[in-house]
Amino acid sequence: MAAVTLPRLSWGAPDSAKTALLVHGLGSSGALMWRIGDALANAGWRAVAVDLRGHGDAPRALDYTVGAYAEDLGSTRPQHRESWDAVIGHSLGGAASTVAAASDPSWTRRLLLIDPAILVDGRDATIVRRSQERAFADNRIEVVREEHPHWHEQDLELKIDAVTRASGWAIEQTSAQNKPWDVRDAAARLTVPTHVIGADPAVYSLFTGDVADGVLAANPHISMSIVAGAGHSPHRDKPDETMQQILEALS
Repeated sequence: MAAVTLPRLSWGAPDSAKTALLVHGLGSSGALMWRIGDALANAGWRAVAVDLRGHGDAPRALDYTVGAYAEDLGSTRPQHRESWDAVIGHSLGGAASTVAAASDPSWTRRLLLIDPAILVDGRDATIVRRSQERAFADNRIEVVREEHPHWHEQDLELKIDAVTRASGWAIEQTSAQNKPWDVRDAAARLTVPTHVIGADPAVYSLFTGDVADGVLAANPHISMSIVAGAGHSPHRDKPDETMQQILEALS
């Protein structure tokens, strides 16, 4: 598969001592990682967010397997440096970052996964597909606000923008081409310190139950915490608590 060059947004000074790559989830965009980028910049980091293939301003392609997303990410490097100090990936971005880090341990020194889509099958696959179908069927701000009444106004605006600029075909194909959607083998091969920031199972989480237990048991490099009261997007549902856990994991 051929990698595509991913467009970038950035926060923080270009000469910051530490650099982080931010990787969004399915149907999202780099801009929607703004809350994390802003928090890291205020903590002295340089944060760089990318649009994944088929999303935002990124090139379109035919291959939307997790492996293809990972190949693109593995081709990214911070300016004038060999490795990212940290990579922070949400959902699909977490799965692709897991594969990229397992394939090349020198790519990043640390991995943070926000409710990562490590295994998506059965009920979860249906929930993900229907959620994307709803988003593309009616992208009005009042609809997004009704579904996510506690989100920041900029998250609402940027979610609408992300759906507008994403390829609906790419989103459909990401589900269709990843059967099975299962990167547990890659998670087991991770050698960099990895921390999962999980959503609250009482709300909704992709990384929970037997899947989470199995991944944690298979690799001592992986640890986990949970953002109480947050659904699948903790950085939007409970941003202050999520930023605290991110900064603690990076300290």
